[in-house]
Amino acid sequence: MTVLWKVERYLRKQNMPPTKFGRLAARDPRLVGDMRNGREPRAEMIARIEAFMARDDAEAKR
Repeated sequence: MTVLWKVERYLRKQNMPPTKFGRLAARDPRLVGDMRNGREPRAEMIARIEAFMARDDAEAKR
């Protein structure tokens, strides 16, 4: 499962615009659009993205 696939699933689940996700997860509003166009994030960025999604999911379960 690619990180883009995980992000797309997260966006649908949260009903969140891609620019908002990019700003919150990585301070980059173009992140998701760039990934859709072929950008491959480095390991550190993938870790930030996955940590953001995990943290947000954990807060939603409270």
